[in-house]
Amino acid sequence: MTVLDNIGRTRMIPLRRMVPEGSARILIKLECENPTGSMKDRMALAMVEAAEADGRLRPGGSVVEYTGGSTGVSLAFVCAVKGIPLRIVTSDAYSREKRDHMAALGAKLTLIPGADGGTTKALTLEMIETARRLAAAPGSYWTDQLNNHDQLSAYERMGEEIWEQSDGRIDAFVQSVGTGGSLRGVGARLRAYREAVKVVAVEPAESAVLSGKPGGSHRIEGVGAGFVVPLWKGALADEVQTVSSEEAMATARSLAREEGIFAGTSTGGNVAVALRVAERLGPERTVVTVAVDSGLKYLSTQLYSAG
Repeated sequence: MTVLDNIGRTRMIPLRRMVPEGSARILIKLECENPTGSMKDRMALAMVEAAEADGRLRPGGSVVEYTGGSTGVSLAFVCAVKGIPLRIVTSDAYSREKRDHMAALGAKLTLIPGADGGTTKALTLEMIETARRLAAAPGSYWTDQLNNHDQLSAYERMGEEIWEQSDGRIDAFVQSVGTGGSLRGVGARLRAYREAVKVVAVEPAESAVLSGKPGGSHRIEGVGAGFVVPLWKGALADEVQTVSSEEAMATARSLAREEGIFAGTSTGGNVAVALRVAERLGPERTVVTVAVDSGLKYLSTQLYSAG
């Protein structure tokens, strides 16, 4: 047994104070209970172990990835346990806590400056190209998270957990889109159990590319790449809803103060949209969403330093 065995099987609890009377109940999956405080532990382990199994990552090799932080922290965790060197391309647009966490776990960081402190298409593409160059080194394996289908199996297992924990009583699943893997994996698994489950995607209002609008700069870390990501499967989502960075931050702060759930900005976006969906569905229905990661990753950012 290793610490990797602690990934997954996170709890799911109802929101009690934030949900208005007459709305559906909202259950939130506490992915902050994973070892690094993020659901990305699931995908990191799946990507590394799949590559080890089929020879893409050979003994003595190294891993390369571009990341806004949480995937990088999770990869650093998995690689530390397995003794695999890791090169991470990230940016000062993302929280210092994430960068420090990756470094503490042994990752070697390449930092790309952010133009205005937000996530943009140009920043994402520059990070990707930098990772591509680093991955040309002999023995390197590039996990390339936006194109990596190995993560889907991890999120399908998360969907199984959600189905079991809700006793099969779920009417809608709400999740923000980063790589698109979690929405796709969880959504597909829930639909396999019950075809009527509504799948609601969440993206930043400032960069609503899935809604057909131009990309722009936003401050919801880990989501909204600024272009339609390869793993996005539009046919799976019944609808796409947008949330502004400010609303996502305000909702995350309310979640901490009213429910005691300390989470990041994308979680705030999830809950903001889940509240809308719950109001629309009404009583005797169930909406499930995700506490994607811990608020400890954002203490130095506008999310909590201004709160």
